[in-house]
Amino acid sequence: MTLSGGCQCGAVRFRITGPIRHTSLCHCRMCQKAYAAPFAVTASVAMADVEWTRGERKRFQSSNAIARGFCGECGTPLSFEPATGGKNIALSICALDDPDALSPQRQSDVEARVAWLHGIEALPVPSAEEIAAQAAKYGPRISYQHPDHDTETWPPR
Repeated sequence: MTLSGGCQCGAVRFRITGPIRHTSLCHCRMCQKAYAAPFAVTASVAMADVEWTRGERKRFQSSNAIARGFCGECGTPLSFEPATGGKNIALSICALDDPDALSPQRQSDVEARVAWLHGIEALPVPSAEEIAAQAAKYGPRISYQHPDHDTETWPPR
């Protein structure tokens, strides 16, 4: 299986060419802050099976053992990796071009899970009429983010 992905602005792209070791959902406070979200969702692969096809990620060493890779242009979280050495890297599943290609197999640090996460599937969703009214009010959205596939160049000229 070959999977590709990258950041929101397209400055950093990667390709996974080897097997996925496992996928995880992490609730720890460091992941919550790094992703500015209730949890991080990552796929662990051998570093040798990841090819960085465009740009280079910047890294922030969030602890004595872990560095977190991200795009220095747009800030998209991309990786969770050993600060020094190590054979594996965990890549953000939602940075994949097809985030539905992988789903979490396990979760960790559940004691740090944000309390309101339970029950979110029961929150109301807008009706078709409300969605249409919002679209009429604000007009069509024009995305400036990189498309969900590899491109020869980015941004387009």
